[in-house]
Amino acid sequence: MALRLDGKKLAQEIEKRLQQEISSGLAYAKRPPGLAVIRVGDDPASGVYVSHKEKACARIGVANYGAHLSGDSSYEEIALKIKALNADENVDGILLQLPLPREIDEASLLKLIDPDKDADGLHTLNLGRLVKGETGPRSCTPAGVMTLLDHYQIPIKEKRAVVIGRSILVGKPMALMLQAANATVSVAHSFTKELTDLTRQADLLVVAAGRPQMIGSEHVSPGTVVVDIGIHRIPSSLPFKEGSKPKLCGDVRFDEVASIASAITPVPGGVGPMTVAMLLVNTLSRWQQHCGLSFSLGDLLP
Repeated sequence: MALRLDGKKLAQEIEKRLQQEISSGLAYAKRPPGLAVIRVGDDPASGVYVSHKEKACARIGVANYGAHLSGDSSYEEIALKIKALNADENVDGILLQLPLPREIDEASLLKLIDPDKDADGLHTLNLGRLVKGETGPRSCTPAGVMTLLDHYQIPIKEKRAVVIGRSILVGKPMALMLQAANATVSVAHSFTKELTDLTRQADLLVVAAGRPQMIGSEHVSPGTVVVDIGIHRIPSSLPFKEGSKPKLCGDVRFDEVASIASAITPVPGGVGPMTVAMLLVNTLSRWQQHCGLSFSLGDLLP
């Protein structure tokens, strides 16, 4: 059976460390770190994700400056909110929760975020820094994957990595981070032919396809390390009982692949908690910089 890469446990360890960093830096900084997550509309999944982030902030002592704007907010209204947060000296990190309503140009809004407060590493300048190998905020989900692999001492150098997905949020920065770690990387997408032939060559398979249970045993060779970034609610014909949680799955058929892989991330409890943890790391690294504190989180940022 494959080694279970427990992102929930590691995220809890990182939170404890960050809490200590805040406690030791407060006397000099005179204020706690501040994070603003901007949510637009009432997308249920976004609501869950934002709630997880806000609870994580509360656990470690990060001040919450988030805003929930109505789904009919105009581009100009969202832009004004971003600009106000850019100017707020108590805010160290800003994240625009995606997706936005379809009619809103999210790329233009992401460019409005001060790159020095870009908590998700998606500003054009910070993506460019990633391409050039320069320091800066990193996209939280792929950064979380890299930290998780490092924690479990999964070798990347000289390995063949295949990334399924090419989004600017996950797939592209994931491929760049793996390349920077000296893996040989292939990126698959919806136009890739003979996907199974490609994935079976992988020593490390990272799946961010956005399709539930797409990857099965036929895609994986014995000994492959499998990272599942997808998360989906399993459809059910029965209503959920009050207080119960819906069943979730990833892009990978876990039970099927776990019998072949050498290591695998579960869903839930794998990459998701690491994404939130890296959002906190990005925010605290900005706080340390803004307040003239010593930078102590370099080992957590790829």
